[in-house]
Amino acid sequence: MDINKQIYSMPEIVGNDAHILVLGSMPGGVSLAQQQYYANPRNQFWMIVYALIGKTYENPSYAEKIDVLKKHHIALWDSIHYCVRKGSLDSAIKDEEPNDILSLLSAHPGIQAIAFNGSKSFAVFKKHFKLTVPPDIALIKMPSTSPTPSRYPKTLEQKIEDWSKIKKYIGHYQSL
Repeated sequence: MDINKQIYSMPEIVGNDAHILVLGSMPGGVSLAQQQYYANPRNQFWMIVYALIGKTYENPSYAEKIDVLKKHHIALWDSIHYCVRKGSLDSAIKDEEPNDILSLLSAHPGIQAIAFNGSKSFAVFKKHFKLTVPPDIALIKMPSTSPTPSRYPKTLEQKIEDWSKIKKYIGHYQSL
């Protein structure tokens, strides 16, 4: 029986010279079990990142994916530090407490933008932080990379096009 349980996010992934922070909401069950961001093979996050930097996605190791993020100035974390959730759906999240995003931004002053991977991440951030984030940090709401169907389904190509808004914050990328 799948019951509501308290779950915790994973540590942030951030290099010394991050320019953009991508915030999810809370990792799904597959990711939490493997302790790897976007571990569900149906999630399109990694395919989108690789497309944005002009590389072919050939199912690299998790360590290689993390190296790509850091090399291209992308930090990764979640809006939520812990919550109660049954299953993996964002719509099932209750009683969330945010991660300390302001401390991360303070420790990494090179971050110029926050990209929100989906509506829940953005909603949680707005609830807890919108009025306290430095005004020079761009806030960019992106379509979710989740495999869960949404009200506004998009193809991978459409998501890549939408996510290309963040390319100006990614270092050393190639044109698509």
